[in-house]
Amino acid sequence: MILKDNELKSINGGSITATFLNAIVKGLSLLIELGKSLGSSIRRITSGTTCKI
Repeated sequence: MILKDNELKSINGGSITATFLNAIVKGLSLLIELGKSLGSSIRRITSGTTCKI
């Protein structure tokens, strides 16, 4: 089956690709790790268990 030009122009493909999903997952992972680090820092500062330099 050969498609004509006007039929090819009307094709709507998937806008969500594996690369896009991978980028979203990595971004969420980064936010979670950042939150863990920030929460740990706040907890150590408020509890007074920071290292004195």
